[in-house]
Amino acid sequence: MLEGFFKLKEHQTNVKTEALAGFTTFLTMMYIVPVNAIIMSQTGMPMDALITATALITILSTLLNGVWANTPVAMSVGMGLNAYFTFGLVLGMKIPWENALGIVFLSGILFLVVSFTNFRRWIMESIPHDLRRAISAGIGAFIAFIGLKQMGIIADNPATLVGLGNLADTNVLVGIFGLLVVLALSAWRIKGAFILSVAITSILGWILGIKAMPEAIFSMPASIAPIMFKLNILEVLTLSMLPVILAFMITDMFDSLGTLAGVGYRAGIFREKGSKELEKTLQVDAVATVGGSLLGLSTTTSFLESASGVEEGGRTGLTAIFTAFCFILTLFMLPLFGAIPDNAIYPVLVAVGILMFAELRHVDFSDFSISVAAFAIVLFMPLTYSITNGLAAGLLLYFFMRLIKGEFKELSGGLLFLALISLIPFVFHA
Repeated sequence: MLEGFFKLKEHQTNVKTEALAGFTTFLTMMYIVPVNAIIMSQTGMPMDALITATALITILSTLLNGVWANTPVAMSVGMGLNAYFTFGLVLGMKIPWENALGIVFLSGILFLVVSFTNFRRWIMESIPHDLRRAISAGIGAFIAFIGLKQMGIIADNPATLVGLGNLADTNVLVGIFGLLVVLALSAWRIKGAFILSVAITSILGWILGIKAMPEAIFSMPASIAPIMFKLNILEVLTLSMLPVILAFMITDMFDSLGTLAGVGYRAGIFREKGSKELEKTLQVDAVATVGGSLLGLSTTTSFLESASGVEEGGRTGLTAIFTAFCFILTLFMLPLFGAIPDNAIYPVLVAVGILMFAELRHVDFSDFSISVAAFAIVLFMPLTYSITNGLAAGLLLYFFMRLIKGEFKELSGGLLFLALISLIPFVFHA
């Protein structure tokens, strides 16, 4: 039955291989449950409920993708947009977390609509590949900056805005230790490097008394009632919020397509133009974002860690289903996750930022228009604490540079539309 439904023979795989691949994917992305909960809890949302909700959306979205799209792709709350949700919108723009959830919901609805239409292709083709890579690099710089600041390595400085923090502080030293550990494990290509670094750094934090050791490892899942269905949609249905909603949608779209391209190439899927598997995976991504916002979470997206399962031979949705079943265990690990010191988590944010920033190597800096726009995107995102501002600045400068150079063939109606939308955050700020 499994072989027929998932077409295992056609994909040259079997149940045992798919199970091993699913477990491997679980090990490499298990970190997202405590990491996302700690990041989003900075908004004032209860961490216990966030742990349960993160585990639930990971299970449901990954399971749905396995059944609907039949691809070995796991999904969960996306790194980058969860940091923007917390530090950019709620703490930065002082938007209540309920309203921020409304923004995520609307971006998911938009993504869902465009995933069934040609509008997605229109948007994608309007933004050059180089700028898409710059967006990924900019988000990487943004979340790495947040990670370093939360670790205390970077601190406020009245004279220079930012400077080095107190490197003699025990908590900061634990964070530096955690960063070195995660970088070393990643350099050695050890599977599960992120969750291993969290475990090792947590043990050091417990020994030094930064946080108490957990009295137990397992317990019943916490209720998600404090955050479930708490989103506020009506208050964010304003012109000033449109760029933010679009930024979430576009970033999720690019993130997913980039991830799926990498995973798909290795798995031998998504190679045909208009691939049904690709379209269905994007549809699940959009549905999961809408569902995640109802549960009280930021944007859900496809995870690059799925590539680890593909490397183990995973080729079908059965891999994703095994991954989803493995994540059921995380529902019951509340005491352990709750005892993890913050500075065991934030080094992972920096490491993810480094991986995303590496996309900059593919940008064609010989094209001055691309160079200016990419520079603006990468610089504005961390310095303004806003993915929206960085994306808007890059698109506006790209349009301006092409215009003054008379390169009208490089301009399109879609780019004009996005440039006009990009004006909104700066007009309202003024």
